Amino acid sequence: MKRLLFYLLLLGSFSAGAVPLTFRVDMSQQTVAPTGVHVAGNFQAAAGFGADWNPATTLLTDPDNDRIYEVTVNVPAGTYLYKFVNGNAWGGAELPPTSCGVADGGGNVNRQVTLGSTAQRLTAVPFGGCPTLVTFRVNMRGQTVTRAGVHVMGNFQTLAGYASNWDPTAIALTDNNGDDIYEAQVALPAPGRFFYRFVNGTTTSETVPATCGTDDGTGTGALARVYNATAAVNDVAAVCFGTCQTCGPSLTGYATHWWNEAVFYEIFVRSFYDSNGNGQGDFVGLTQKLDYLNDGNPNTTSDLGITGIWLMPMMESPSYHGYDVTNYKATEPDYGTMAEFEAFLAAAHQRGIKVIVDLVLNHSSDQHPWFQQSASSAASPFRDWYRWSSTNPGLGWYQRNGSYYYGYFWSGMPDLNWRNPQLKAAMWDASRFWLRKGVDGYRLDAVKYLVENGSVIENTPETFSVLEEFHDSVRAVNPNAFTVGEAWSATPQVVPYVVNQRLDVCFEFDLASAILSSVNAGNPAALRQQLSVVDASYPKLQYATFLSNHDQNRVMDLLGGNLARMKQAAALYLTMPGVPFLYYGEELGQTGSGVDEEKRKPMQWTSGANAGFTTGTPWRSPSANYPQVNVATQQADPASLLNHYKRLIGLRNAHPTLRTGYLLPLTSPTTSLLGYARVKDQEAVLVVSNLGSAAATSPALSMALSTLPAGNYQVTELLSGQSAGSLTLDAQGGLSSWTPASLGALPANQTWLLRLVPTNPTATTAAQANAALQLYPNPASSQVQLRFTAPAAGPAQLRVYDPQGRLLRSAAFTGPSHTLDTSTWAAGVYFLRVQAGTRTAVQRLVVTH
Repeated sequence: MKRLLFYLLLLGSFSAGAVPLTFRVDMSQQTVAPTGVHVAGNFQAAAGFGADWNPATTLLTDPDNDRIYEVTVNVPAGTYLYKFVNGNAWGGAELPPTSCGVADGGGNVNRQVTLGSTAQRLTAVPFGGCPTLVTFRVNMRGQTVTRAGVHVMGNFQTLAGYASNWDPTAIALTDNNGDDIYEAQVALPAPGRFFYRFVNGTTTSETVPATCGTDDGTGTGALARVYNATAAVNDVAAVCFGTCQTCGPSLTGYATHWWNEAVFYEIFVRSFYDSNGNGQGDFVGLTQKLDYLNDGNPNTTSDLGITGIWLMPMMESPSYHGYDVTNYKATEPDYGTMAEFEAFLAAAHQRGIKVIVDLVLNHSSDQHPWFQQSASSAASPFRDWYRWSSTNPGLGWYQRNGSYYYGYFWSGMPDLNWRNPQLKAAMWDASRFWLRKGVDGYRLDAVKYLVENGSVIENTPETFSVLEEFHDSVRAVNPNAFTVGEAWSATPQVVPYVVNQRLDVCFEFDLASAILSSVNAGNPAALRQQLSVVDASYPKLQYATFLSNHDQNRVMDLLGGNLARMKQAAALYLTMPGVPFLYYGEELGQTGSGVDEEKRKPMQWTSGANAGFTTGTPWRSPSANYPQVNVATQQADPASLLNHYKRLIGLRNAHPTLRTGYLLPLTSPTTSLLGYARVKDQEAVLVVSNLGSAAATSPALSMALSTLPAGNYQVTELLSGQSAGSLTLDAQGGLSSWTPASLGALPANQTWLLRLVPTNPTATTAAQANAALQLYPNPASSQVQLRFTAPAAGPAQLRVYDPQGRLLRSAAFTGPSHTLDTSTWAAGVYFLRVQAGTRTAVQRLVVTH
């Protein structure tokens, strides 16, 4: 939902329960200031030192005069940033190297520690320097990861500051981008030879095969992996759990699901179609209009072609919008009975349409019986189902019956207390209720606000924990249920919601904004950059794309009523990776800005009275443009926006490449062009869009490389059906300065969808498809190792390209592996192509500093 209140979001993530954490720094090479040595970071407030990042309050001491200064604090489990200070002012602060720190992008580098549920005594690090760092990695693809996560244990743990060696619970690994590679970095006081094993959960240790295992020295005869950490920074190659196989991430080895095949349509039931003349849309009206969305016959072209529906709140509520629920197991009476909802659901399923419904987990209505009972008495058994205080803590707290309750959005929406087991059980029961009715999943409203932790109100570890429980509860009823979250934040804050078995996807607000701003500006730069960020950040394809929704001004208004720009924006987001959602009426160019009711006006079906929405008095008047902008009028116009949407959705439905192909950038010297390729198996679709105000004459297109086999390809422009000639892909699967001459100029705000189908792929196809190249670490900072999973036949040739297709460097090597120094490379995305004889492999590398 749209935010109605704004709070200060503090850095740091905390969870309940204090855990001892000991900071230690080696000052043997420093002259200690008279005011001593301090540590500052985002842990200080939680540890009782007042404000975070205060260089003068947390003093370290050296009681045994060994020049190792230390202090122990008690803080909740979580991830913390910190740095040491020689003295008590920022002028004496250290600047750790980026190889063992986290850069903030502004020239500052902090240290970072992730604290679990057990005490941790950090390795003493040189002031301003690095310890010996070892990053352990394991590929869990094909494994069922337990809810306890993945851990690593070994004979190095006491050296790293943990209580004991071979503790399977202390060092958790994380998968931060959904590529199935779990990793953790451990700081050690010195180089050494270390034994280790990975653990699925906290009890199921892998069995290391004898071909790569060594007796672990514990006297049990168990085998362990072994690693010689001889450098300052050591990156252990990712291995498949329980095997000797090196298993890095793959450009094409990603999972897809039914929702990656779908196009969703967001519907506000109250505004879609009124079946009984009372001015309110209803389930019966929705059912009557299903054939407009999808008639269930793939051979017809009269329907829109959507394959998924998201219903905005349809549970009982006192408000027109429904986001304040009074009964989580009842339908909104204005919309119809439960039987009518079930009839709609069955009719949708008969047409091949999946249905997800809005589920409001953050809050209920203040008229909900739970809240009424909670507010009635401090002794009520429902009291703790909400958050109460005897005094007024400030913003967001409201008085009721002499006490104060918390409601992030407003007083009529009190926040549910997710720390209460009874409340949690009741909500899980409600979610299972609708799944058993047959709904296919949920859109989760305001998901980032579920559980507060002190002054931290967004994105807390407790919220992630609730979502993990929600995932398990939902999947126990329907293993194929789909969940999409509204975590209205910048991309880096959204990604954690779609990893570690929390939600399946979240809406990509930054990408939606970039599409509209670039189309409006006539400049693709912002969109090109955000598309690259999104592709690098999320598990492949697992995010939701859209242009606008019920909380935002209508997209036609945002584009200034410009039909050409509207068509262009649609062509872009409906051909990008991700799961597309369109807001009802968007396909017509409906308008509506300002207050929320204006953005949620009735659907415009005809040019007749009330836009054909109702025979009665509509709950809200249709937009004034409905005589011209309506379904009936646009269906009869081949050039209409509606028919443009039908063609785009039809093409997405017809071509697997547009649904589940991976993304590669295209480049062109024509600066107004945005280009990208969708690649799947041996086909591709090149999307070329002219955001400028003038036609692009004979635009030249280049693609540095791909997994496509070399050879000739026939090219067809899908929107027009026109032949665009042919092209030849080189040995890298790339093309250079190719022009679709038969298409002529690409007009302003127009888009080509160029389908490539091979006519004579070369004999290297099989080898190219089967060649496997592993990169680790990936992302990399200072260096990356390349390794073939099978011996290379003869010398190998390496070429490194940037996303614009420029060849940056090349090298030859022999043997199964090669190490690249990336310390001087700019942070960003690179494509590496290695050819050894007839074997070719392509991988994508992310470099971070």
